[in-house]
Amino acid sequence: MPIGALRPSPLVEQATRHLRDQITGGHWPIGSRLPAETALAKTLQVGRSTVREALRALAGAGLVQARQGAGVFVVATVPGEDWSTRLRQAAVTDVYEVRMLVEVEAAQLAAARRNDEDVRALHAAVAGRRAAAGGDHGAFVDADIACHSAVVAAAHNPVLTGMFAEFVPVLRQGLIDLVDLIGLRPEDPPHGVDGHEALVHAIERGDAEAAGDCLREELQRTLDRLHAV
Repeated sequence: MPIGALRPSPLVEQATRHLRDQITGGHWPIGSRLPAETALAKTLQVGRSTVREALRALAGAGLVQARQGAGVFVVATVPGEDWSTRLRQAAVTDVYEVRMLVEVEAAQLAAARRNDEDVRALHAAVAGRRAAAGGDHGAFVDADIACHSAVVAAAHNPVLTGMFAEFVPVLRQGLIDLVDLIGLRPEDPPHGVDGHEALVHAIERGDAEAAGDCLREELQRTLDRLHAV
C-alpha cells in the first residue's frame, strides 16, 4: 500500500494509523529506519508536530524506537498489548498485588494532603460501604470500591487516580466472585468495617504510617482469601 497524502483532521490519529499500517504491512521491516520527520511531513502533507506525535504513539505501541542521533527505527511489526488489555487478561491476584502498592502509597499521601472535603467524602464512603454490607453482592463491592476510590482521590495525584481507575473493572468482578464464595449473609457483621474506619481516621488525623499500615493489612487479608479460592 503506497504512502500518500492524508485528508484533514484528526491528523495525528490519521498519521498514526497510516504509519502503523505501513509498518505492520511490511513496508518498513524490523530494523529499518523511518524517513526523517521532515520527509514524512512532506509526504503526508502535515506538520512536523503531527508526525512527532504520531511517532510517539507508535513508540508507545512498541513498534518504533528513537535512537539519539540515528533516527527512528522499526523494532516490531505487531503492536504490543496496551495496559488495559494486559489488566483484563491478568489473574486477579496479580492485579491485586499491584493494587496494594498503588493504594498503600495513595493512603500515605492522602494522610498528608487531605482537606476537609476529602474527609467528608471518606466518612460518607465508609458509611455507604457499611450500609451496603450484607445486601446485594454487586452493590457491596461497588460501595467498597467507592470507599477506596475516595482514599485515592484524597491523595490528589492524577496519575494514581488514573492507575486505580484502570484496576477497577478487573477488581470488581474478582471481588464479586470472592464475596459470592465467602457467602456473606445479611445477618453477618459488616465485612472489613473496622479496618476501613481505622483507615479513614488515620487519614483524617494525618498519620501517614498508620494509614498505610491499615490499608496494607486490609488488602492483604483479601489477597490471602483470593489466593485460597
